[in-house]
Parts: sequence; C-alpha cells; structure tokens
Amino acid sequence: MAPRAWEHLLGDADRERLAGARFGRRVGMGERCAVLVIDVQNYMVGPPPGSTHAYPSACGPVAERALQRIAPLLATARAAGAPVVYTRMELRRDGSDGGVYLRKREPLQTEGWLWEGSEGAAIHASVAPQHGDIVLVKRKPSAFFGTELMSLLVDRGIDTVVVTGGSTANCVRATAVDSASYNFRTVVVEDCVFDRFEVSHLVALFDLDRQYADVRASDEVRAHLERRS
Repeated sequence: MAPRAWEHLLGDADRERLAGARFGRRVGMGERCAVLVIDVQNYMVGPPPGSTHAYPSACGPVAERALQRIAPLLATARAAGAPVVYTRMELRRDGSDGGVYLRKREPLQTEGWLWEGSEGAAIHASVAPQHGDIVLVKRKPSAFFGTELMSLLVDRGIDTVVVTGGSTANCVRATAVDSASYNFRTVVVEDCVFDRFEVSHLVALFDLDRQYADVRASDEVRAHLERRS
C-alpha cells in the first residue's frame, strides 16, 4: 500500500501502538452504495464569478481541487444507480436556530456565508444537483442529525455510505462517525474531501481511517461502483 497522506505525522511509538492494538482494518464496500456530498456550498469553496461579497470561511483552492474529483465520482454513481444525497448547511438570518454553533463561533455578517437564501449558502455550480438527486438542509455538523437521511438510506437498502465534501474535520468527520455508529460500511474519499486547515484535514483522515471508515481514493470508489452498475 502507498504511504498514507498522514504518515509523516506519526512517530515510531504511534505505529507500534496502531499495529499492536489492531486498528485500521478494512471494512470494504458492500452491494448498495449511496454517495453523500457534504456542504459543497459557495461559502465553503469560494465566491462565484462576479461576486462582490466577502467569503472569510472559504477553503479556496483545496476545495476547488476536491470538487474536480467529486464531479466525475457523482457521474459514475448516477450511472450505477447509486443515490446521490447532498447536504446544505444554512441558518436563519436572525441566528435563532444556530444554538451552540453560534456561541462557539461568531456569526459572519456577509452574503458569502451560510445564511438562509444567501449567495454563500447555494451549492457550488460545478457540482450542482441533478434530476433525481436529493438535497437535505441541516443545521448541525452531521448529515444524520435532524434530517431524514437515515430513513432514506434504510428505504433504499443501503449498506455503504460514501462521504465527500467538506470540511474534513467538521461535517465530514461527524457524518462518517454517525454513519459507522449506525453500522453502515463507511468510506471517506480522500481526494474528494477538503478542509481550511491542512493539519485538521490530515488528522481527521487518520482518525477516521483508524477507527470509523475506510479512507479510499476516488478511482477505487468509482471502480467499485462501475462493477455494480
């Protein structure tokens, strides 16, 4: 296996502990996959052409590169008949549904953030939902919390949840942990997730691969979907 992106963060003692404790076994992908696209919104990626609004929360080039990999993965999923489910994080403009999130983080007063109906809250045009895709609005990190995602997956007989989008250490991680907690085989697509901070991105991938999910490349996931189409 090729060196993992987070390998340089680990010392010898870390590697010995990983091996001794038998972390990081492969769960594999099952027969019925669904692809989750977490919060690929303008506020997470960056302003659309011609925008005059501030985008202080955007991930920029790392998000743009991930979206370039997400787009073909979604095309493969749709061709294979796998459900594609988007989430969109948005809050009321008065902050009344923000809860602890807005106590921990000061609201950003710009149309380039996640306010309901804002430019920032829109899904990025390069990976816009297609006919038959599902879009869920959420107000907490996990795609499962307060949404109908679980019932949708059960109704479709899904056994494998494939997670893409952002950010790796926040909403992707929370979604993947919940997915594994519900006993879905869970895959985090390494080149299809992104974060504002490289250290958060790498540590989150390490933790997820160690305990909750298989961190895989998009080419591997696409190949699996193609075999089941």
